[in-house]
Amino acid sequence: MAKNHGFLSLSSRGLKHKLMISAALMSVLPLLVSAYLVSSHILPQVGLKIDIIASLLISIFIAAIGFFVTKEVFDRVLSVTSEAKMIAEGDVTHKMDVSDEDEVGDLGNALNKLTQRIRSNMDELKTYGERTTEINLGIQKRVVVLSSLLQISSQIAQAEKLDDVLKIAVEKARFLASSDLAYLFFREDKQEIFSMRVAEGINSDYLSDIKIGPSEDAFYDIVNANKVLISDKQGLLPEKLSLFIHDKLKLKNTLALPIYLHKRVVAVLGVGNMRADFSYTKEDIELLDIFAKQIAIAVENDILVLNVKKLEIKDTLTGLYNEAYMRSRLQEEIKRAITYQRPCAFIILDVDYFKKFSQAFGSLQTESVIKRIAMLIKDSTREIDRVGRIGDDEFAVILPEKNKRQAQETAEDIRKKVEFSYSEDTDPAKKITISAGVSENPVDGISSNELVEKAREFLGIAKQSGRNRVVIFKER
Repeated sequence: MAKNHGFLSLSSRGLKHKLMISAALMSVLPLLVSAYLVSSHILPQVGLKIDIIASLLISIFIAAIGFFVTKEVFDRVLSVTSEAKMIAEGDVTHKMDVSDEDEVGDLGNALNKLTQRIRSNMDELKTYGERTTEINLGIQKRVVVLSSLLQISSQIAQAEKLDDVLKIAVEKARFLASSDLAYLFFREDKQEIFSMRVAEGINSDYLSDIKIGPSEDAFYDIVNANKVLISDKQGLLPEKLSLFIHDKLKLKNTLALPIYLHKRVVAVLGVGNMRADFSYTKEDIELLDIFAKQIAIAVENDILVLNVKKLEIKDTLTGLYNEAYMRSRLQEEIKRAITYQRPCAFIILDVDYFKKFSQAFGSLQTESVIKRIAMLIKDSTREIDRVGRIGDDEFAVILPEKNKRQAQETAEDIRKKVEFSYSEDTDPAKKITISAGVSENPVDGISSNELVEKAREFLGIAKQSGRNRVVIFKER
């Protein structure tokens, strides 16, 4: 709202008018000098008059007014310049005091509006910066989660051991939701009890002995009902469940999810911390659910791998039968031998100094030796015999219708063929030999486990006696 300073006031005038007035007023000074010269040198000859003195005084007063008007204009310009420098140096919090409505006042108002807009933009930039930081943190968090999931998926694809996959999955889950601890309860085989399988975090050893059964009914009911368990500042849990979480798990906050497989809870994955005033978000639940699903995939994959192994009967390197098949077939042959009262012998053969050879010559030559010995054993047996590889350097032979002495002859034949096959090698370290132990049903046992253990015992005696020999009984 415009201020009314009066008709004669210069405050309502612009700089142009003020400068014109000040210039006009200050031009009186040269006139006064001229008047002085005239009054001093010319008029005294005529006579001093009072009106000349009055004119001189009035001119000096008017010139002084012009000077002060000019000074006031320049002072205000300098003031605006100083304020503008402060703003240019970054002090956008400063506000100019505008008292007059002229060009300088307009400039001051413009600078005030400019600084206000700058402050507003800076506040917006700060808000955008905070939001960008939150977005970057979210992106970084998801990248870490994705990297973890890819690592877990890679291990599952490579058919790593289930315990190794579970350990990595729980370890990675601990980085979710500001967790100090991550845990995985696993349902015990054919039971209704969950026991701790993996726990990751500082001082997490106390969790290893914790079990969850029907006695912990609140926790047990939640996980069996496929519900999310949340304990934080917003979660209102039954007193018994809260005591279980605080006293046994020793956690203030926890988030746990059941892991389903074939419509049955097989495990419980959880994370937790001891932070005050903490609550879990929907995103935390979704991310933990992804890890839970990965663990479910790992468990199912492990079950499939075990089933496949049960179906496999051949060793991939040698083409011989594997240990599972050999034990099963030996038990069948023992039953048949008992039924028809016929003998059945069993041989275990082991490569002498196998580990030393493997370390010295590497895996390729080691595999070549295993394949060659497998072929020699196969060529030394009958069609009704069964030959298998039951260890890295262990082979087994089932000999139906043969007693221990006849089996000893077969084992000696194999031993000699192996010794001869590598006898021409000039390097002593490459001269391969084998040792063997022989057992027979029913002399040494009436089950596959008993015959295997007895043959392994005789093999140990052969090793202790100097290797490269066959042992069929324990010397007294």
